[in-house]
Amino acid sequence: MTMPGRPPSYSHLVALMDEHGIFEHALFDVPRRGDGYCVDDVARALIVLVCEPDQTLELAALAETCLAFLEDAVDVDGRVHNRMAAGGGWTDEPALGDWWGRALWALGVTAARAPTEAARSRALSTFHRAASARSPHGRAMAFATLGATDVLAAHPDDLAANALLHDGVSTIAIPRDGQWAWPEPRLRYANAVLPEALLAAGMAMDSPRVVSQGLGMLRFLVGLETTGGRLSVTGTDGRGPGQTAAQFDQQPIEVAAIADACARAFDITDDPSWRDVVTATWAWFTGDNDASTAMFDPGSGAGFDGLERDGRNENRGAESTLAALSTYQQARRLGVLEVVASR
Repeated sequence: MTMPGRPPSYSHLVALMDEHGIFEHALFDVPRRGDGYCVDDVARALIVLVCEPDQTLELAALAETCLAFLEDAVDVDGRVHNRMAAGGGWTDEPALGDWWGRALWALGVTAARAPTEAARSRALSTFHRAASARSPHGRAMAFATLGATDVLAAHPDDLAANALLHDGVSTIAIPRDGQWAWPEPRLRYANAVLPEALLAAGMAMDSPRVVSQGLGMLRFLVGLETTGGRLSVTGTDGRGPGQTAAQFDQQPIEVAAIADACARAFDITDDPSWRDVVTATWAWFTGDNDASTAMFDPGSGAGFDGLERDGRNENRGAESTLAALSTYQQARRLGVLEVVASR
């Protein structure tokens, strides 16, 4: 299926990858190969690659690299390695951090949406292996919940995905304080994944109550991270009650998470205000932000590593590039690229 608007450039993503995976860091636009690879970024890359509607042989080959990386990362007991050295070889013990949840998210997306039956089958098998474990970390469980909802969309009777989804929802505390309508004492990173997990799970469970809880949390988050009609997202130190001033460094991953969650909210509700937020997320990348600085290079598809008070971090690593590309995909899907370009 071809979407309106042009696909983004993937040239920088290609430059960040080799036959093993995607290099985590870059010095300006040059991969820092010595830092190796991590499951967090490989999982993000796999989601972006599988969700690109204009598939090419090159993108399919990159997706195959990422899927093979995740297959190797998942241990027999469901725990997941995160870090691999340049040239191959795991440098850590398998565990249940955020990367475990991101792996499950990517595997769920691939099991449901990969273009070939072989890739879907391999992803589902690896998903089941990882889904036999549970993480004690809320963010990890939220990421995993998103993967479970994708599996259930393709396989409604999948017992492992259903169990994981219910366990994931149970880890997200529903806020009771009207002044601070958030399940944590402070905003942290990729915050919108928590309400998005509720939205996705609520639809999968056919639970209007869970969907409503997710919409309420997301509305609170967007209100807190919007100033003067533009996004002003939480910085690297986090944000607590009463902290309303602009913060730095603002991370592209926070913006991308908002784009994903609000795009899902729009799909569920057809409320144009959610699409407006997706417009604001892409506008953030093109320079409508607290430093009036572009965070995306349209020529290469690279994302810059952080918005600073006086500009940006000029490094273009995997996380920021994938955050920019995934936000572009959502903006393109909802037809708001032209809206931002015309401003």
